[in-house]
This record gives sequence, structure tokens and C-alpha cells, in this order.
Amino acid sequence: MRIFHVSPDEFTELDSLPHALPANGFIWIGSARREFEVGCSEIQQQLHAWTGAGLVDLHVSDLLNNQLPSHFDDTSWYDMLVFRRLAAGAGSKNLFLDEDRGTLASAQRALAAIDTSPVGFAIFDRVLITIHPVDCQVREYFALRLAQHLRESDARGVARLPTSPADLMLRMVNHMVDSYLELRRLLTRHLSSLQNELLRPNSRFSDWQLVLSSRDALHLLEDTCEDQRSAIQEWIDALDEWPPETLPAAQRERELLRVRSRDVLEHIERVLNHVRRLGQSAEGAVQMHFSALGQRTNDIMRTLTVLTAIFLPLNLITGIFGMNFDEIPLIHKTNGFALSLGLMLLVGGGLVTFFWRKRYLGTTSRR
Repeated sequence: MRIFHVSPDEFTELDSLPHALPANGFIWIGSARREFEVGCSEIQQQLHAWTGAGLVDLHVSDLLNNQLPSHFDDTSWYDMLVFRRLAAGAGSKNLFLDEDRGTLASAQRALAAIDTSPVGFAIFDRVLITIHPVDCQVREYFALRLAQHLRESDARGVARLPTSPADLMLRMVNHMVDSYLELRRLLTRHLSSLQNELLRPNSRFSDWQLVLSSRDALHLLEDTCEDQRSAIQEWIDALDEWPPETLPAAQRERELLRVRSRDVLEHIERVLNHVRRLGQSAEGAVQMHFSALGQRTNDIMRTLTVLTAIFLPLNLITGIFGMNFDEIPLIHKTNGFALSLGLMLLVGGGLVTFFWRKRYLGTTSRR
């Protein structure tokens, strides 16, 4: 558990929970899920001392639930947002950089490597509580980034620190969405290997379990993105219902929150559209594979049919001369065999020429 004091001109990490809220800024409590479970009673006591109310027991259970989908809920004291991240899972960094990335197995592992663990936010007026998975780097990233912003503001006199818990929450959510946008090219590259295998000429693809698992993984990503979009949309609706501000500075801050919220929603839409395009591409590749397979089958059947049509007259000629009759033309002539053989070659050659001009023996038939 890490505790920070954030204000427009200060970013400080505290050793423990303060007895009272600072005069300016807000308190950010970033904790792993297990540490929050252990220290929940202490945090609840401090929240009662700071704000007069603590977290609802149902919300505490939601924040501790590692399988909860993205959703939003609000109370008269605080808002709660659970947002499932889309990031590379632990130990999968080398997976996207290995030399085996062009294989079908690596495509399947790339889909399975995306982690969708939830990150919880409890947003008070002057307190932000964030609950992270064990391997989540969002807290560490923002701890370093906000410290860097403070150093830059000291050098340039321009502060870029968040002004409210809601502002910091939106920055973190936007960062989690953008982390998927950084992975999309690699994920697309892995899925393209599956499409190339399906569309490869003379392919004998048979690993359909891989196709099904890839489709299921994409459907899971799509469901996750839709839950994210619904949660942020509910947050925007709740933001519009907040009491109006009278001070110009507070009005500008409220408008900035709306702008950031719409920006996060637009980024989620981009992720959702990209996941849907990946799913459509995979489905299209499967359909094209079967279409190509059907076309190859038609070509083979057309060739066999033409060959049958060529040899059918030849079989008729041999059948006629193979009858057990004594009076058959050419049967008693010394050159009868040569004449019949020439007739067969002439008929066969003529049929081959006819079918070739009609392109029945080629790879494509004449339209």
C-alpha cells in the first residue's frame, strides 16, 4: 500500500495515513488487492474521520473481487468504478518479441497473454482509493510520472498534476486503455499468421481448435470492451448530474473532467472497433479458406469430368471392336488396328483441343 498527497503544486509520498486531510489537494491510496483486504478496517476508520462515511460493504466486496466485470456505481458520498484492464499478462513480455511470433502457436499464446484483471476506484471529493492486481504497473507508472510532472513544473513554472481524485482516476483509466492500443499491432501481426495459414495455397489446415480458441478470446475481449464502455458512459451520466458549480475555476475543472471522460470513451470505442475488426478478419479468413477449398474441389472435379468425357468415346470404340461378331469393319484388314488406333487418337486429340479452347482443362473456366 502506497499513500500520496497530491495537490496542484505538490506530490509527496506519505509513510502512513494522515490523521486529517491536508489543507490543499487530495489523498491517493494505491493498494494491491491483498493489502487492501488486510488493511481495510484501518482505511475505513480514516475515511470516517476524513469524510464522515466509509465504503459500503458491498463495494468492498466488489473491490476485492478479481472476477468482477467493469461497472460503475455511486452513492451520496463517493463514486465507485471497476475497470478491467487490457494489458500483457505477467511473464508474457518476451512472447511478443520472440522469434517464433510468426507461428500459429504464438498467435494463440498472444491472445491468451492479454490480462483483463480489474482495477477498482473509489472516488471521494478529496480521497482516491485505487485497488490493483499484484502485477499491475499502473500505480508505479503514475507515481513516477506525477513526480516527473512536479519536477517539470518546478523548472518551467507550469503544473500538470491532477487537480482532483476524479482527474487522476480518468488519467489512469485512459492509460490502461492506451496500453491496449500499444499492443494492437503486435496482436494483429500474430492473428495475420493464422489468416496466412488459412489462405496459403494447397493448405491442409486442420487445427480448428486453434481457430475456435482464438475466436473465443476475441469475443472475450469484445465483451470486456463493451463493459468498459458502459461503465464510462454511466460515469459521464453521473458527472452530468453533479450539482452545478458557481466558481469559474470549479466550472473549468468540471468541464475538463467532461472532456477527459469523453476522450476515454472515444479511446474505448477505438479499442472495441479494433477488436471487432480482428474478429471479422478471422471470420472472413475462415470463409475465404472454405471458398478456396471449394474452388479447388470444383477445379479437380471439372478436370476429372473432362478426362472422363475424353476417354468415353475411346471406350466406345474399343467396346465396338471388342464385340464377338465376325463381320466388323476393319477387323480382317492388316492395317485395321492402326486405323482404329488413329481414329481413337484423332477423336481424343479433337476432344482435348475442344476442351482446352473452352478452358475446361485450365485453372479457371471461361465465363
